[in-house]
Amino acid sequence: MDNRIGSETAILFFDMINVHVKENEHTIKASHQTLVSKLVKLMESARAYNLAIFFAYANHRSDNKSTVMTLRDTDNRLNSVPKSGESKSSIVYEGAWGNRIISELESTQFDFMIPKYRWSAFHQTCLDLMLRSNSIERLILVGGSTDVGIASTAFAARDKDYHLLIASDGCISPEVDNHQQFMTRIFPRMAQVREINEIISRLE
Repeated sequence: MDNRIGSETAILFFDMINVHVKENEHTIKASHQTLVSKLVKLMESARAYNLAIFFAYANHRSDNKSTVMTLRDTDNRLNSVPKSGESKSSIVYEGAWGNRIISELESTQFDFMIPKYRWSAFHQTCLDLMLRSNSIERLILVGGSTDVGIASTAFAARDKDYHLLIASDGCISPEVDNHQQFMTRIFPRMAQVREINEIISRLE
């Protein structure tokens, strides 16, 4: 395999759903506006060159029976977690407005939808099966959060021997220092890390 991108490559848009990206039906969060515009450009190129497109998205039951509050010191944003025994909580319920893919990245009937219940898009989902069934060897990762779902998915993909191409400006995290740490010191050990414009140029 070389640097060219061909039919053995797929793009995985990770958690690009309303609850994470939008203020409301019409407004993208200020923190995500640049990201969304870049991902739209990437998607347009991917569709033009017939790359397989996957969407992985949180899809929890509204009664929280698909979630577990594990023992830990903080939540993902380093805020203190509830005391042991308090009720579990989830903000991304299946079928709700919040868990829909943003309209700017509207999916088609030919895309692969991967509902997920944990950080990794591989954990007990059909992602690995769908990739292998379609002879996909390389995965382009974009979306958020860099230090949570993207990282968990990248580690899983690496252990499954997929070639990874991670878009440094196509991922996002509220903790900018965490994002930079992963892009400069962690992901290069398991992936190629490139900007979206370079990824698009490979497609062309």
